[in-house]
Amino acid sequence: MKIFTTALTALSVVTLGIASANADVRMRLANTLSNNHPSSVVLQQFADEVHEKTDGEVSIRLFVNAVLGSEREVLEQLQNGAVDITRVSAASLENFAPIFRVFSLPYIFKDEDDFYDKMRGPVASTVYEATRDDGFQGLTFFDSGARSFYNISKPIETPEDLQGLKLRVINSNTSIRMVELLGGTPTPLPYGEAYTALQSGVIDGAENNPTALTIGRHGEVAKYYSLDQHQRIPDFLVISNRAMEKLTDDQQSIVREAAVHATEAYRDLWGEAVRKALADAREMGVEINRPDQEPFRHAVQPLIDEYHQDDLFGPLLEQIISD
Repeated sequence: MKIFTTALTALSVVTLGIASANADVRMRLANTLSNNHPSSVVLQQFADEVHEKTDGEVSIRLFVNAVLGSEREVLEQLQNGAVDITRVSAASLENFAPIFRVFSLPYIFKDEDDFYDKMRGPVASTVYEATRDDGFQGLTFFDSGARSFYNISKPIETPEDLQGLKLRVINSNTSIRMVELLGGTPTPLPYGEAYTALQSGVIDGAENNPTALTIGRHGEVAKYYSLDQHQRIPDFLVISNRAMEKLTDDQQSIVREAAVHATEAYRDLWGEAVRKALADAREMGVEINRPDQEPFRHAVQPLIDEYHQDDLFGPLLEQIISD
């Protein structure tokens, strides 16, 4: 906790970057999340490490709170050179490379350990190159947490409990199909509209990681959180080809190594954030249950099979689900 607090304090200063007047290369790093989110903490550490190990020759300034635009807008800026590096969700990357849709599939990772084991191997390497022709490439990945269902009326113990519930989902065909197979009624909405929709009864529930209950305040309205953990959609740190080409071979190696270190640091911070969110949610009066995953896995298997048989998605999916 001490490391987390110290890093947050460092981020509270007005200038989030460490720009050096004598830097040979200056880069802009965008994050849509807040300055106290674990991803912002480790991205600042990433920038600091690059600056130190290149002896100040590469300076990276971090911009948080979406001040440079939405994830989609920042990716477009990455292509035209206005932004150099950004953290984005796999869902946003689907717009540039359909292969990222695989990560929205339910239950393809057994658990957190399986997620990290697979993503540290050829799975991530495969998708890091998928957007190179679009002007950018992957550096590392981050766990955005296991997504679970929460609602205003009852605990979800089996897929049958989702029958008739209107559930906010990401505007993704894969997520929509998943909820339909589980028996719920998918309702795509922007995340920022979910709280009001829950409060007004436009939707009965939603699905997200536990921080949505606390940071997003959804636990003020939805008092039942069921840890079915149906999805674990990663985020990615990507850099423009143009920015990478400005670096020497040694500097490129330093950037890649620092990115991996950021992922290692993030795992601990994110785990701490999730544990705190669950504890805080209970204090808010949220009832948390842990249903048997097997009925949920069985219900969505047709969706997995469909992707497995696809020539584009099948090979990557096989890498993920194989033992």
